[in-house]
Amino acid sequence: MRLTTKGRYAVTAMLDLAINAQHGPVNLNDISDRQSISVSYLEQLFAKLRKSALVNSVRGPGGGYQLARAADGIYVAQIIDAVDESVDVTRCGGQGDCQQGVKCLTHELWTDLSQQIHSFLDNISLQALVARREVQTVSIRQSEQQQRRRQDGAQADTPMQAGTQLATA
Repeated sequence: MRLTTKGRYAVTAMLDLAINAQHGPVNLNDISDRQSISVSYLEQLFAKLRKSALVNSVRGPGGGYQLARAADGIYVAQIIDAVDESVDVTRCGGQGDCQQGVKCLTHELWTDLSQQIHSFLDNISLQALVARREVQTVSIRQSEQQQRRRQDGAQADTPMQAGTQLATA
């Protein structure tokens, strides 16, 4: 099956956005920190998600991204489609040239399976994922880790600034 990191990361980022949207627009730096996805990669994904009307951007202080509609109206297959990803288990990429330029014996089987996977993902909303206990547990852990990293960073800055002030006084 060919579902690359692009599709996986897009779904992960959108799920993070849905979970954290109650606090207002979500900054890509925060998603990057929680999900270990580079900001530049997220920017590319969110440009496509915005073009597909799945997210809106909010500019200015406190800006970021928010879902363009309710999480129960956004489906995993839509996210994957928006980033130009396909769920295809054929060897030929659905082209029908799998065996010396023509369809192989099992081409239709793998095409049907690809369609079944897409249909399955088209029935899973972001809201359904947000409601899953295991997703909530992971989200809480990620938020706690992010807070600890921020606190550790703030504590690391404080002694250095105090030491600098003492040395210059």
